[in-house]
Amino acid sequence: IPVCIRINPHVMAGGNSNISVGHIDSKFGVSIHQIPHLLRIVELTKMKINGIHMHTGSDILDIDVFLYASEILFETAKNFRELEFIDFGSGFKVPYKDGDIETNIEELGEKLSSRFNEFCAEYGKELTLAFEPGKFLVSEAGYFLAKVNVVKQTTSTVFASVDSGFNHLIRPMLYGANHQIFNISNPEGRERYYSVVGYICETDTFANNRRINEISEGDILCFKNAGAYCFTMASNYNSRYRPPEVLWYEGKSVLIRERESFDDLIRNQIDVKDLFAKKNQKASVK
Repeated sequence: IPVCIRINPHVMAGGNSNISVGHIDSKFGVSIHQIPHLLRIVELTKMKINGIHMHTGSDILDIDVFLYASEILFETAKNFRELEFIDFGSGFKVPYKDGDIETNIEELGEKLSSRFNEFCAEYGKELTLAFEPGKFLVSEAGYFLAKVNVVKQTTSTVFASVDSGFNHLIRPMLYGANHQIFNISNPEGRERYYSVVGYICETDTFANNRRINEISEGDILCFKNAGAYCFTMASNYNSRYRPPEVLWYEGKSVLIRERESFDDLIRNQIDVKDLFAKKNQKASVK
């Protein structure tokens, strides 16, 4: 059975500590300092190692981080003679707001391809170069829509409260992610400053003092970059329903996931009365 080994290159990369997963204190991968031990295990078990893998983090802007970590991966790969592929993971940065920068894929492709071909020549075998660019491919393709329940003026802030919370889109609260927010109900309205908040019984702020076209109760706000890690990280926290999903295909909207209902929330719950009734029935039979 072929086995792929994930290496921890001890490289600090990524937008913040929550999404940096290749540093020395990370739970992921086998430390490069444990390679001698790993080689003894492979020798004793006769495992077939057909791939080497790493993933250092997300939202990486500096391609030199990839190139530096790749050299560690190449050096590790020399210890295994039956490799078929080397997987460099992912971490490409996508733009989240106007003027935001993203990973220079073209430059990375040129530099890493050249170095990879050199390594294959040294290795004596053509290998497959793999990446996992899921977020980079789909993040900008998805939008999340939420209705405004109330606009609340306080002494310091104007809140726009929506019928959603971190049960639907947790990234701003978990990662400090900046999702652009547009008022699609009033796209030409004058801009005002709003803090966009949710309906969960604790702080679930999507944006603080953000300039958005004037918002009224009932307006629909659109959150960009929801194609990755929006629905996939959603939950039923606070007994809330997860939203439907719509695919825009050839100019038409197609419902691809229905909105959840109360029946969905309790579908897997067991009626305790039935359990006790069955136990009492068995006891009486005995």
